[in-house]
Amino acid sequence: MALVLTSAPALEPVTVSEAKAHLRVDGTAEDTLIGSLILTSRLHIEAALGLALITQGWRLKLDRWPKDGAVELPLGPVQAVTGVRVVDGAGVAQTVLPESYVADVANSPARIVPRGAWPVPGQRTNGVEIDFSAGFGPAGADVPAPVRQALLLLVAHWYEHRDPIEVGSTATAIPGAVSNLLMPYRVVRL
Repeated sequence: MALVLTSAPALEPVTVSEAKAHLRVDGTAEDTLIGSLILTSRLHIEAALGLALITQGWRLKLDRWPKDGAVELPLGPVQAVTGVRVVDGAGVAQTVLPESYVADVANSPARIVPRGAWPVPGQRTNGVEIDFSAGFGPAGADVPAPVRQALLLLVAHWYEHRDPIEVGSTATAIPGAVSNLLMPYRVVRL
């Protein structure tokens, strides 16, 4: 299974101006640093939670269909399944008609389920491609307030702790307030 970003978010959940206000920073000398801390914090939160914060496009590649036919999409919240393809023996991607499957984006995790049998891929690796869009919405305001606050706290933490330190030391630990704000958004897998 491979998950490939096909279209990055158009903007970040918080602006550099919002982060500077949170950090109480005046001037523009550190705008580039703060912008990179926002990006890094978003990526950290997305990876930790299995979420896309701002609308983005993704492609899931599978070698074959699961035995039960239902494909769970590993990133949420899914807004829409935008395409399903099966790669034939010649390496050409053939579109699976939307009428032949159900996209259950209300489920968590979202999934696609065939109405009959899935077409068989003609190649052994990455024979199935599923395109989908995920995220809370296209604007920073669409991201839940606790997640935005956690992102600002993480930006502040990394802004204040720039010294080279040993990974895993207590100085590198994510502040507990960040983890607490994100707790309701964690996906529990049994």
